[in-house]
Amino acid sequence: MSRIGKLPVPVPDKVKVDVKDTTINVEGPKGKLTKTFSPVVAISFADKKVSVKPLEESRFAKAMHGTARSVIAGMVKGVTEGYAKELEIQGVGFKANLKGSVLDLALGYSHPILYTIPAGIKITVTDGTKLKVEGPDKQLVGKVTAEIRSYYPPEPYKGKGVRIVGERVRRKEGKTVA
Repeated sequence: MSRIGKLPVPVPDKVKVDVKDTTINVEGPKGKLTKTFSPVVAISFADKKVSVKPLEESRFAKAMHGTARSVIAGMVKGVTEGYAKELEIQGVGFKANLKGSVLDLALGYSHPILYTIPAGIKITVTDGTKLKVEGPDKQLVGKVTAEIRSYYPPEPYKGKGVRIVGERVRRKEGKTVA
């Protein structure tokens, strides 16, 4: 049995949890999240704690036991504190603008890249080159960050591109004339 799965998830006072079969709804100050899990786990909510138990002794049930508990803990943290990732754009003429719910990226291509921001995500742009992606859903924040980065990943010769703050890019030496 999973060591992490055995631990109950404490629920703060300002968070509302509703469990129906394998579907859990978590609502807090930062937003509302809903997730349905595999029917091999049983989810229960009592005494301001959410607990997860496997219903079978199969390998899959044991794996889902810890996974479900970890995801639920992330949901509770997301609706109370929220998640955030920061991106930075490096390169001459590379910049980002926010136009309503559309992110306009100028990344050296012949056309601007227009990225529609999904519901539940908030993006703030500072200095035209620094982006902050925030939201209650950890998976969605990571997905949006990865999609924005994928438009122009940092290249190894000059280091231009969109990078996650703290990401190291291995630089390569250019060609030398003999």
